[in-house]
Amino acid sequence: METEAFIQEPAAAPPRPISWYRTPIDSGEFKKLHEKSDVFGWLQSLGYLGVLVLTGSTAFYAAEHWPWWVTMALLFLHGTCFAFQINAVHELCHNTVFKTKLLNALFLRIFAFLGWINFEMFQASHARHHRYTLHAPDDLEVVLPIKLIIVHVFKTGFINPMWVWWTLKQTVRIAYGRFEGNWELALFPEGGPERRAPMNWARTLLAGHGLILLLSIWFHLWMLPVLITLAPCYGSWLFFFCNNTQHVGLQDDVSDFRLCCRTFTLNPVVQFLYWHMNYHIEHHMYAAVPCYNLGRLHRLIKHDLAPCPKGIVATWREIAAILKIQETDPGYQHVAPLPGTRPAAA
Repeated sequence: METEAFIQEPAAAPPRPISWYRTPIDSGEFKKLHEKSDVFGWLQSLGYLGVLVLTGSTAFYAAEHWPWWVTMALLFLHGTCFAFQINAVHELCHNTVFKTKLLNALFLRIFAFLGWINFEMFQASHARHHRYTLHAPDDLEVVLPIKLIIVHVFKTGFINPMWVWWTLKQTVRIAYGRFEGNWELALFPEGGPERRAPMNWARTLLAGHGLILLLSIWFHLWMLPVLITLAPCYGSWLFFFCNNTQHVGLQDDVSDFRLCCRTFTLNPVVQFLYWHMNYHIEHHMYAAVPCYNLGRLHRLIKHDLAPCPKGIVATWREIAAILKIQETDPGYQHVAPLPGTRPAAA
């Protein structure tokens, strides 16, 4: 059975196949794990969108009726929840959230619009990332080593005004059909028909958010662009600590997702906001499993995984220890202690 669920991969796919290790699963359980559900899709997608509407509308009300500091706190809460748009887009790009394809496509465009995400470019990149995870140059979506320092949290995790300039600049560039860098040019070669879709979506982003700005000026709703168009530029601290766990400090050029991806446990609220991507080994190992089934998949295969950290704090203690070693030894990569292997020397 096919284990990866993507739309079309770029035309010039790398020729070398990788024989990935996958933990064997009973065929009956395998089939159940891959079952898509519109009910669970609605709960995840509409539930997440409902959280954004709730935090946004509360902040909107507070701006007119409550003290400024309450409004700022509620805006920060809204930004914290809003920052997980890319995780929503990521799951919907896999076409596994809903059983009904039309619902998948609809919510993909909703979340991609809200987050200023060019999902056409992301789909092309992410298909390669799964098929050739951390095997450069075939996967340049994630390249190790990744350098993370505490200042990155303060630069991007609370308020990031440079996000506005960078996002607008990149969106305009793609809208005009200017593709740059080795990765973009590999995925969207010069003169190729693949360029049309990301160009059109970039234009949609510019037109749609421009309309929001015009409406806010016309109706004197200054909070409207703050809550929608500018929301990705503040409050992303929790997203930072969740999303940057996926591959940092681990091994590249290996054919075992247990060695190049990281799984950790989260409380149900944050796991919901993160679209269950804390189960990242499981997601890479069986990419066609809907995100809401990854917890069950984890329970089925955890006997074959290295012990996973419990919670964000424990996870970042592990990552911090790896990054500290890499400061003096840039070539160091953490080798996960898989079942049946002897632990690596400290």
